[in-house]
Amino acid sequence: MDLGLSGKVALVGGSSRGLGRAVATELAAEGADVVICARGEEALEEARAEIEAETGGSVAAVAADLSTTEGIDAVVEGARRAFGPVDILCTNTGGPPAGSFEAHDIEAWRSAERLLLESVVELVRRVLPGMKDRAWGRIVTITSIAVKQPVQNLILSNSMRAAVTGLARTLANEVAPRGVTVNNVMPGYTHTARLEELAGASGEDDDAFERWTREIPMGRIGQPRELAALVAFLASERAAYITGTSIPVDGGWIRSLL
Repeated sequence: MDLGLSGKVALVGGSSRGLGRAVATELAAEGADVVICARGEEALEEARAEIEAETGGSVAAVAADLSTTEGIDAVVEGARRAFGPVDILCTNTGGPPAGSFEAHDIEAWRSAERLLLESVVELVRRVLPGMKDRAWGRIVTITSIAVKQPVQNLILSNSMRAAVTGLARTLANEVAPRGVTVNNVMPGYTHTARLEELAGASGEDDDAFERWTREIPMGRIGQPRELAALVAFLASERAAYITGTSIPVDGGWIRSLL
């Protein structure tokens, strides 16, 4: 299937590892010019070289902290200099700390808001005008299964990712007449460093993975590339009539009807 991504410019957040890296790899393999970003410059450059070697695509790396205005400015400007205006935006950042409501002070809430919600708002604010001018754009946010079914001990993530879902669903209707689609993907338990961190925070480690696996009807933890395939399709020409959706990639973990 030709996804029509050749020559499109894609910006993928949090892409030195995990889900972001898998998405960047998939988009590069489909012919997009990809800009990856993360805070760690050394790991980011290593990822850039490996994605280019694996896919034969064009990849640029911009070290930036997406929880800051300066970082967002740097990555959007870096994308413009490397390849031109952004056609595809995939928002993704690391998750906030685990814990119950009483475990977090107001500064933890503010930090989570900057990381998960404000970063999306500011990235979209910078790339959306160009998408509307060109009458073509794709915005895909990576949220979580937690927006459908809250995950225990993740109150910061549950709250802020739900806010991103509200933002994206509302924005989808506003920009649909201008050829821009906005969709959310909701990863379930997936083999990433973040999942290792959550297992450690639970105090269970191996037991946590066994428990999560038992909860998943498919009987296994997901792989990042499985989510990346969906993101690439939503970013494609073939998905031009799909907008305002929130799609789980969770092996059946969410039990709700809708």
